[in-house]
Order: sequence, then C-alpha cells, then structure tokens
Amino acid sequence: MSPKLSYKDAGVDIDTADATKQRMARSLWTSSPRVLNRIGAFASLVEGRFPGYKHPVLVCKTEEPGSKQLLAFQHKRIPGICADLIHHLVNDVIVMGAKPLYVQDLIVCGKLEKDTVASLVEHMSKACREQGCVLTGGETSEQPGVLKPGTYVLGASCIGVVEKDKIVDGSAIRPGDIVLGLESSGLHTNGYTLVRALIQQYPGIIHERIGNQTFLGAILTPHRCYYQALKDIFPKKVLHGMAHITGGGIPGNLNRILPAGLDAVIDANAIRILPIFSFLKRHSGNDDADMIRTFNLGVGMTLVLNPRQVKKVVAHIKKHKINCYPIGSIEKAGSQKVRMRGELKW
Repeated sequence: MSPKLSYKDAGVDIDTADATKQRMARSLWTSSPRVLNRIGAFASLVEGRFPGYKHPVLVCKTEEPGSKQLLAFQHKRIPGICADLIHHLVNDVIVMGAKPLYVQDLIVCGKLEKDTVASLVEHMSKACREQGCVLTGGETSEQPGVLKPGTYVLGASCIGVVEKDKIVDGSAIRPGDIVLGLESSGLHTNGYTLVRALIQQYPGIIHERIGNQTFLGAILTPHRCYYQALKDIFPKKVLHGMAHITGGGIPGNLNRILPAGLDAVIDANAIRILPIFSFLKRHSGNDDADMIRTFNLGVGMTLVLNPRQVKKVVAHIKKHKINCYPIGSIEKAGSQKVRMRGELKW
C-alpha cells in the first residue's frame, strides 16, 4: 500500500483555515441592518431596497492593486496595500457619481498564514468603514504549488448605487468646460513593474531620500481615496465628468469619458509634478511621453465642470486637504482624445 497522504500533508491545513475564519469574523462584523446574514454563510445577503432613490442604478467594479502588492508583502506593509486595494476600487465606483455600499474581497495565497490573512481582512474592513461601505465577505484560497509560500494575490469587488438621473458618465461635458486636477498621494497603484525593475537593477535605491522620506516609503504611500472630498458635491449635479487617473495616465483615462466630437486639452505646464516622479524620470531615463503614459505624475483624479462652478468646487476640495487646480479645458471639433499642450515642468 502507498503511505497515507492527507490534505494537510499535501499543503492545505483545514484546521488553520477554520481558525483564520473565526478571526476574520470579528473584522467582518457589522451593525448595518442592510446585511442580512452572518459571516460563514455560502454567500452574503444584502438588502436590495434603496430608500431615498427613485430609480437606483447599481455600479459594479472589480479591482486589484497590481504588482505593488509584491513590494508591499516583501516589506510587510499590509495596512497600506489593503488601503490601496479598497481606495482604488472605491475611486472607480464614485466617478459614476455613486455611493459605495458593499465590498467582497479575494485573497489567494501559496500557504495560509493565519496572522497575515486575519490582518488583511481586518485592514480591508477598516478601509471600507472609513469610506462608508461594508466588507461583507469574500474568498480566501490556499493554493500550494500554484503560488509559493509567502506569496499573496489580492482582489476585491464593489457594488455602489446612484440615482439614474444623477449618473456622472461624461455625457454632460460641453465645450468650454474646465478640467480640474486633484492631487495624488504618489504613484497610487500603477507603474510598479517599472519601479520593481529599477529596484532589481539598483537595489540601494530603496534607501535614497526624496524629501523627508525614503524612496521605499514614497512608492508604498497608499493610494488616495477621493470619496469623502467629493460625496457632498454629487447631489448638486455640478460635475459633468470624473476620471480616475490610473494606468495610462491622464491621456489614457480622461479620454474614456469624453463625448463624441470633443477633446480635452491639458496644459502640461500646469501639472504640479510630485518629487517622486521627477526622481523616477531621472533614474529610469524615460522621456516625457513615456512618463505621462505610465504614471499619474501627481494628478490622481480629474473633474470636468462648467467654469462658473470651478471656484466653489476647488474651495470645497481644499477643505479636505487635497490640492485641486485647473489643468485644462474641453474643446469642440475633436475626436474624443486628450491633447497635451506645453511642456511638463520637472
């Protein structure tokens, strides 16, 4: 007979998984009356009534934090990568004018480490609560042989809601509208394949200083979430369009909300480039075109609105300690493209 080979011997310990789920339950507990069942059920039950909405539209999004998570786990930055995931996800939902409601997470790992997984759920749940939504559950999958022990891959999905006649999708954008840029906190969650290549080529770079922090600290700064700064503006219907600036930079994201026949013209000289991006340009040798396609350069969100509303919106955003300033305008006779004018000021 062949020797006994248990599931645990093969690499999956069900007792550890069960103990981890018990710790997760504490993080996932919520007093929200909209969540109808307990943690541990096969799926989450959430109420589908939306008081105050005449014609509610659900906004659905799935996201992951890219290869930034590899650096985050290598340097034990669990709270930061959890914020990255949730903030990126929420930003993608709110650009439709929506309120984020529920989040479901996905954790795939080579070996289930109880403390690490419990910490991930705890910090994702905390990030959700800070943005007024609920982490209702998800999936944790231990896959030895697929991933190496110590390797984690994260993902999450969000459901939000918006009143149908208050959807912000860019259709209200008109010639003469102003484009505002909201300052990012750094790289957010894009461009990390290039960053990791630089670190591999120059390992000592992680200790170099950029202002009052190290390069490592700068690149692992969590992705900024803009919901708290924007949510009170949504009901006023002054925003004609919003674009979350992720992979592809301003040209590859602002174009996604432009109506037919209109271009966004961005004054490159107006962009307030953060020091981390100047540092990356010097060390990578990339030209301006590559930099603006790869990184947000300091603009993590763009708003498009009527010029008459600019002063009030800028003042409101700045109350939330986020720099906000005009970076361009909308022009007629275009082809739904973002055109850059002037030169970036490094």
